Amino acid sequence: MITPARSRTSALAALALAVTFAVTGCSAASTSNNNTSELSTTPPASSSPDAATFFPDIEDVSVSPTGTNLFDFAVTVSSPYDTPEQYADGWRVLAPDGTVLGEHTLSHDHASEQPFTRTQSGVEIPEGIAEVTVEGRDQANGYGGTTVTVELPGR
Repeated sequence: MITPARSRTSALAALALAVTFAVTGCSAASTSNNNTSELSTTPPASSSPDAATFFPDIEDVSVSPTGTNLFDFAVTVSSPYDTPEQYADGWRVLAPDGTVLGEHTLSHDHASEQPFTRTQSGVEIPEGIAEVTVEGRDQANGYGGTTVTVELPGR
């Protein structure tokens, strides 16, 4: 059970995060090649009848090889609920076993451009991996929504 004090604390923390993102704008792309896995978080089914308000959907992914084991990603994200209060704040590239191969962080909402496409350069994909999955992230609810699995060119 969420108490009013806990709810108020969570709301203040979310507001502080939103203000930070609004002030700093879109951040530079970031990659993570630490080979750690992070599980998706899914809110309880009773939280809302409309899962579309929880997570952005990945609509399209284009991949281009740029070097030995390096790939550039162009990812199209759709989050029709995008507002400064709640928005899609990133996406990640996952190996078939769930290992996080790269992440892209967004620092503000994209309410006026839905769906939108952003790129991530130089994601290192180890030999032996022929396909990856891209999953979106919501600043309030974490990872989830529709994913896209794509074959890596040349593999």
